[in-house]
Amino acid sequence: MYLSERICEQKTFFFKDTRYSTSGIDLGPGLFFADGKRKVDYILCYKYKKRRSSKPRLSISSNGNLPIILPIRLEAEAESGEAGGAAGDAEDSKLTEEEKALMREEFEAGLLEAGLQIERDKEKLNGISFIRLHIPWSILSREAELQKIKVAVKKKCELRKRTGIAGMWDTVISQLNRPFQPDVPDNDIHKDSQSHVAEIISRTTCTRTCQTTGISSLLARGVYISAFPLHDGPFTRRGRKDQRNERQLLHEEWANYGVMFKYQPVDLIRKYFGEQIGLYFAWLGVYTQLLIPPSVLGIIVFLYGILTVDTNVPSQETCDDNLNITMCPLCDAVCDYWRLSSVCSLARASYLFDNGATVLFAIFMSLWAACFLEHWKRRQMCLKHSWDLTSLEHEEDELRPEYEEALQEKKAKLKAQAKKKVSLHVNVQISVQFLILKANFVC
Repeated sequence: MYLSERICEQKTFFFKDTRYSTSGIDLGPGLFFADGKRKVDYILCYKYKKRRSSKPRLSISSNGNLPIILPIRLEAEAESGEAGGAAGDAEDSKLTEEEKALMREEFEAGLLEAGLQIERDKEKLNGISFIRLHIPWSILSREAELQKIKVAVKKKCELRKRTGIAGMWDTVISQLNRPFQPDVPDNDIHKDSQSHVAEIISRTTCTRTCQTTGISSLLARGVYISAFPLHDGPFTRRGRKDQRNERQLLHEEWANYGVMFKYQPVDLIRKYFGEQIGLYFAWLGVYTQLLIPPSVLGIIVFLYGILTVDTNVPSQETCDDNLNITMCPLCDAVCDYWRLSSVCSLARASYLFDNGATVLFAIFMSLWAACFLEHWKRRQMCLKHSWDLTSLEHEEDELRPEYEEALQEKKAKLKAQAKKKVSLHVNVQISVQFLILKANFVC
């Protein structure tokens, strides 16, 4: 059985009972701690194997206020230049279960120090173990201040309606667009608790057991096998329409062929999947919407070609057998002469896509491209302002944890080879000096 299948089977442990939020929205089963009050914001899972040490490992369940003393093993570095150092450095990349356990303990202690609350399941031998994470409101407020998340003063700001002909035009447009609007309530579009937990676990460091920062490096080294937030429950609705969670809203109002004619709930997509996915689908929606005028004009150009193909002089001459136009061979030795009327169907088909109206279509497309770029720039700036992304700087792409791990292994091997060369050079120098002294003594 694959490891991912085992994780999916173990995930069913969380789905025990169905709970609802204070607003009546179905949050889904198994989204709370054992007390039934604290919501699970993130899950860390690892494969547990029996440790060699005689001391049993305790189960941690803390609210973030209790200090944890970790038995950190101090590793002494060998100063000698023997060849055994190379083998020792090569084995550092393959962590033992004891080392992984110590790294998990230090990382979880860092999470507790950051204010997260942890609940651990009872470890089963050679099984998948899960760690639940919850961020309390005080830590959530602190992270919001650190990330400079702005909260709107008013829940909804209404612009002053225009009057006169402009107001009548706005009313007509709004009435026409009403059937195309998604049936999604106005929710808070700011980051949820899962995003803040992901930010905390990405910057938590392990300095005593290893020089590692973030959950990505621990995943690459096999300390944890997966880290993920839970969904808000099943995507199929079982209650009333006003009790739908965000996943059910996205399934019914976005990921459904029955609503393909409606606008996308971009704010809800961004809240559930993040800013990058939200901006991508926003661009895709704008691009698809603005492709409607070119497609309509293209159909008109195609119909014009169908109606005027019989009056086109080149096509008539090509298809007229009475003219008996003979063409030269297409090649020197094998090919024979051929009649122009044999390509009549090809000439008529090419006229359907290449007629006089295609010149106007090409001019229109050049203007449409410029309008599309400017319209998307405007739409992008509106989304950045509403999502509070205008003050964010462009972040450089981080190294992949797998590449970082391979780089560390390569550095360790180079360091071991350098130590081996230095020790060999020192031994040669000592041997030469000893031979010189011996020769002087003999003389």
